[in-house]
Order: sequence, then structure tokens, then C-alpha cells
Amino acid sequence: MTDITQLWSTRPPPQDIWNAPAALLSSGENDSRGVGSIQAKVPPMITPLRPRTMSIRPVSIVVFLVALSGHVFAQGHSVEMPEHASAKRYGSGWECDPGYREVNGACIAVKVPADAYATRSSYGPGWECNWGYREVDESCVAVEVPPNAYLNASGSARWTCERGYRPVDGACTAIDVPANGYLTGDSYGTGWKCDRGYRADKDACVAVTVPTNGYLTDASHGSGWKCDRGYRADKDACVSITVPANGYLTDASYGSGWKCDRGYRAERGACVALKIPENAHLNYSGNDWECNEPYRRRQDSCTRN
Repeated sequence: MTDITQLWSTRPPPQDIWNAPAALLSSGENDSRGVGSIQAKVPPMITPLRPRTMSIRPVSIVVFLVALSGHVFAQGHSVEMPEHASAKRYGSGWECDPGYREVNGACIAVKVPADAYATRSSYGPGWECNWGYREVDESCVAVEVPPNAYLNASGSARWTCERGYRPVDGACTAIDVPANGYLTGDSYGTGWKCDRGYRADKDACVAVTVPTNGYLTDASHGSGWKCDRGYRADKDACVSITVPANGYLTDASYGSGWKCDRGYRAERGACVALKIPENAHLNYSGNDWECNEPYRRRQDSCTRN
């Protein structure tokens, strides 16, 4: 768009325009040319260009009015924040300050007993006891810790006995460790175990007698020993295992100590070859057989229904 100031700068000043007819008349040229010639000398009038104005669209007006009405509506329906309250850190609304709780839209002071502190919790009494205190009848009393004990890290009413002591009737009593025994960190049981080569017998640790062809174990129960491979326990001794033909040793601590090879089954201390009938095959264990589908076992044969 052409600047209006540029249009004015290309034309004579207004006073020169209006003074032009008078100058022509004074020169004496009007007698022969007439008025029409004088008018020809007058420059045409310039109509100043009006600057373009920004039009406000109806849509903009509607949006403005809707936003304004919403703001007024929100102000008219906003909930006034009571005393001793502050805006919530997340979301909208408000919440009572620590030491106060909401009652019928107001924040009422919480009665915090001695040795306690206020909480922001909206449930419960609104306070908790200090570390080392416990709640009793809406008050906080010091936790009584017996000798040779300490408060738990939570600081609640629970306490734990020092190592070498155990709780008995609200007190911590020393653990009596027998000879050839040692303390454990367990809070249950006797609180001690026997050294290797000894086993617990009531309140004492007695030496484990290991038979020939046997060895010590770390088990805290049982005899405290096991037999070497190829031997099995028989009362207080380890006896040799006799493995029949077509059999092999196992590591099981129970039973005969041996099993038959695949295709054989144990029978009276020996491994007997299996007789597999027609329409049958060895089962998963390999020490018996089963019928093929759709046959069914009948004594020592497979028959079809």
C-alpha cells in the first residue's frame, strides 16, 4: 500500500494551489483566455487516502465474549480458601496446613500431644509420636528398652536384643553356648550351633562318631555322617552295596543303592531281562513295558478291545 505521506510530498503545498488563480489574474492573462483557461491552470484537488483500518471479525468478538463470561462464571463459583490452608501442589483446590485438618470447609487446629508431631494425613489422629515413643491413649510415652537391647530403626515400640542375647518375658537374657558350639545371628531356635564334627544333643554338643567308609556332613540334624559311594548306612555302620549283573550304583541315600539297566527289572536282588510282548514297548523308566495304542495290557500280553 502506498504511504499517504508520499502522495502529499509529490504535490504542491495547499497554499500554492489556492494562490495560483490570484497569480494568474494579476498577470493580465484573463482578458483573452477567459475563466476556463484559468481553471485549466489550477491543479486538480487531491483527495487524501484514508489509512486502512483493521476490521474486527464477528468470530473474534464471540470468542472474546465466551472467554469473558467463563472467567466471570469461574470467579462467581470459586471456593474461598479458608485460613491456615494453601493451594494443593498437584491438581486444583486447597488443603489444610500441617497441624490443621478440614472440618466443614474450615481448617481446625489438631491437638498434638507432647513428644509428637503433626502430619498432613487426612485420616487418623493427624499426628504421630516422635522416634522412641509409642501411642498410648492419645498420648506418646517413651518406649522402654530393656538392658542389652536396642530400638529398631523404625523407632516404633519394637526392640531387638543384642547379639548373644535372646528375648524372654520382655527382657534380654544371655544365650548359654555349650562347649564346641558357636553363636548364630538367628532370632529363633537355640541361638547356637555345634562345630563341625559335633552334633546337638539337648543343651550340649557331642562328638560325631563316623564309621568306617563314612564321612562327616554339615547337617545340623541326623547322625552327622554319611556313607561313601558304594556303601549304605546300616544302623551305626556303612556296609558294602552288592550290585547285581546288568545293574549300576545310585546316589540315593535310601533303598538298595542300585538300579537295573534299561530293559531289565529288579527281582529278588537281581536284574532280570524284560519280556516285551507283541504290540508293546518299553515305558519311560525303561524297567517295564506298556502297550501301544489302541491295545490294552492284560497280564503279560496286549489285546485290542
